[in-house]
Amino acid sequence: MPRRIELANPLQLGLFDAVAQTGAEVGLAVPPVPDAAPVSTAPAAQEPLSRPHAQREVLLGSQRVGYALRRSRRRSIGFAVGAEGLSVAAPRWVGLADIEAALREKSAWILRKLAEQRERERRLQAARIDWRDGATLPFLGATLVVVLDPRCGAQPGGVLLDAAAQPGAPALRVGLAHDATPQQIRDAVQSWLQRQARRIFEERCRHFAALLGVQWRRLALSSAQTRWGSASADGSVRLNWRLVHFSMPTIDYVVAHELAHLRHMDHSPRFWDVVRSVVPDIDRARSALRSEVLPVFE
Repeated sequence: MPRRIELANPLQLGLFDAVAQTGAEVGLAVPPVPDAAPVSTAPAAQEPLSRPHAQREVLLGSQRVGYALRRSRRRSIGFAVGAEGLSVAAPRWVGLADIEAALREKSAWILRKLAEQRERERRLQAARIDWRDGATLPFLGATLVVVLDPRCGAQPGGVLLDAAAQPGAPALRVGLAHDATPQQIRDAVQSWLQRQARRIFEERCRHFAALLGVQWRRLALSSAQTRWGSASADGSVRLNWRLVHFSMPTIDYVVAHELAHLRHMDHSPRFWDVVRSVVPDIDRARSALRSEVLPVFE
């Protein structure tokens, strides 16, 4: 009797990861990148939607799609579409024809997710900052213009926010010479943003802790690529400093979310009731965290 092939639920990027025993964590989960596999060919059509190291292609509708195949001892075929493109994990006993039949069965989902990834990559490329005099970046939902101003070198950290500098775009005056390197400018701006993040987060933690009747003991800044924040049962809270790019309602949502875990270390209905008791419009904040592309610090 032939063995039955099962399809795993497609792997998608999500906002919230599972809650660990020691605390609750918020973030964007990044799918793992499987190893590449041997080559097979497919009928020609358009240019393939290929992973950088894809060695297989399959025809999905009229579109050739490159993918990486990883064999394992799993019992089902699983798909993941991430920044690297399409990857497939399959049991060792499943033949290539069956794998590609499964891919064709899920072709609508795969092509939609690949299109979303291409659009996200386009937006990420547009978000890369050219670190120079006149560079722009978001801060608390507004746009700041970097202005190199050696006179600001005496300011704390060598950076001064000048809200009255020009209409509609406050200046972030950085105490560096005009021949400063991009790395020097980036480091100065990032240090200033992190100082502002700690100041803002501490104030919002005090505000929401009083409303929620909880006590946080320690706040740490995070630079994680896959988490916006976390909270542990001992009262430790970690918040990603890059939240300062978002508007205050979004920051408030993440702060309230993490402090609410000090009452309920899960994502149960009781937990969400606690969050909504202090941040009623959580859907807009969640949407911003999912959709907004932050500047790339390189």
